Formats: sequence, structure tokens, C-alpha cells
Amino acid sequence: METKAVRIEKIVCNVGCGTHTPVENAKKVLDSLSGRKSIIIKTIKRNTFGVPKNKPIGCKVTVRKGSEAFLKRMLEAVEGKLKQSSFDNHGNFAFGVKEYIDIPGMEYDPKIGIIGMDVCVALERPGYAVKRRRHPDKIGKKHVITKEEAIKFVKEKFNVKVE
Repeated sequence: METKAVRIEKIVCNVGCGTHTPVENAKKVLDSLSGRKSIIIKTIKRNTFGVPKNKPIGCKVTVRKGSEAFLKRMLEAVEGKLKQSSFDNHGNFAFGVKEYIDIPGMEYDPKIGIIGMDVCVALERPGYAVKRRRHPDKIGKKHVITKEEAIKFVKEKFNVKVE
């Protein structure tokens, strides 16, 4: 069977601040890290994690163009190692960066302090646009990215050790 090409659809970096870290500090980190404008996440329900409705609890940024170089930097922060449990059955994976100063090119700012983040990567194949249509179709079983294919892609493309 011929294998179809796998590529990065998007990378989402998320910083959950709660009530301890100022959201503006997390926004500064994500903006400087990605070169894009980040979005502040607010609570939706009346009482999420003890925070009232419509209060900021974090921020996130989505990277689509230039995602390979961005992912290489993020993987260097975790020393090129991922756990097998980081991958799901649909070809996506996620990992955490404990401190933003671990990322190459980022320097410590005492005004910001120490902030960690989650990095979520969605993979796709050519032809996955059918799931983004106004009336989406399902992706065929033979076309779906498996956990093994996602691990193989990351190992070959980014030279990552999966434990």
C-alpha cells in the first residue's frame, strides 16, 4: 500500500494562567515566541475553576505558516524527546514546556517570571480539507493518520526520540 504524505496542519500553544499569573505576561511570551498575535481565553461558564464568568484565565496562539521551524524550536525545549502517550489515535500529539526560557532564542525577563505552556500539534494529509467544508464529509478509514504513522513522521522529520 502506498503511504500518503503527512504534514502539519497547525500548532496551538496554550498558557493557562488561572488567577496566579497575569494574563498580559503570558500574552507577551506567546507573541514574542510565535511572532503572531495571541488571544486571551476567558471563562465561559459561571464558575470555571473558581473563577467567575467572562474573566481571563489564559491565552493561546495558533501557528499555521512556518510551523515546521516553530515546532523544531519547541522540540528543542524538551530536548527532542516525546512520550508515546503524547500521541492520540488520530495523528495528533501534545507536550508541555515547563519554562519558556528553555526555548532557544528566548531570554528571561524578570517582569514576566517563569511561565510554562502546552504545545498541541495537529497533523493532516492532502485531502483533509473535506472536514473543513460547510457541509463536512468524513475522512476515509484508509486516509486517517494512525498513531504509528504520526510517530514515524515525527521521528523522520524532526529526529525526535519517542519513549
